[in-house]
Amino acid sequence: MAEELPRNRSQSEQKEELESSVTVIEKQAQRRIFKIIVIGDSNVGKTCLTYRFCSGKFPDKTEATIGVDFRERTIEIDKEQVKLQLWDTAGQERFRKSMVQHYYRNVHAVVFVYDVTKMSSFDSMPSWIEECDRHNLNKDIPRLLVGNKCDMKLRIAVNTNLAQKFADSHSMPLFETSAKDDERANHVDAIFMTLAHKLKSKGLFTGNTGLRIPGTYSIADNMVMYYVCQVTSVCF
Repeated sequence: MAEELPRNRSQSEQKEELESSVTVIEKQAQRRIFKIIVIGDSNVGKTCLTYRFCSGKFPDKTEATIGVDFRERTIEIDKEQVKLQLWDTAGQERFRKSMVQHYYRNVHAVVFVYDVTKMSSFDSMPSWIEECDRHNLNKDIPRLLVGNKCDMKLRIAVNTNLAQKFADSHSMPLFETSAKDDERANHVDAIFMTLAHKLKSKGLFTGNTGLRIPGTYSIADNMVMYYVCQVTSVCF
């Protein structure tokens, strides 16, 4: 019996296969990835906040950040996967100066952090806001103010009323929390979940396929920048 030759696919079959491929690409492109930078003075707990949100616990050991620290977590909002990339930079100028302009590139949201037990860290907030403005961060980019270390009740130096007035004057919501206190862990989640909902509602995204929307960034862009920062941070 003669071998049956493979038949050519009909136009309808080819069309169906193409539509299926397009659907896969669209779904991948619709996965939203947001870059959130966390800034403030050294030792205010920036790294601990991002670690708590991404790992669900307080780090066993903490050291001063040199250069930039990077973490990410995928969450679900309205049945859609959203990835948050958290960028935590060193608070000391000597650890930041070589990469600061790259750090502020393609930012979707900013979290300003101060230590509620250290007034000087709160007094530094205007200079951190000014730095954001110098790097042309759009005023429409969501910004939050976070007072960390609220578990140290007997040492609180920045009262809530003062912080709230400052937050209101800069049109930012205020969160007071503790990355260390397990009972306040949901407060840390609330900080980043609030940003995620705001960002998702704005409709900006970038997909794993490399499709890009103006004003967003690709994963490759930021991973290259991350490794560059790690290398340059040891060259001061």
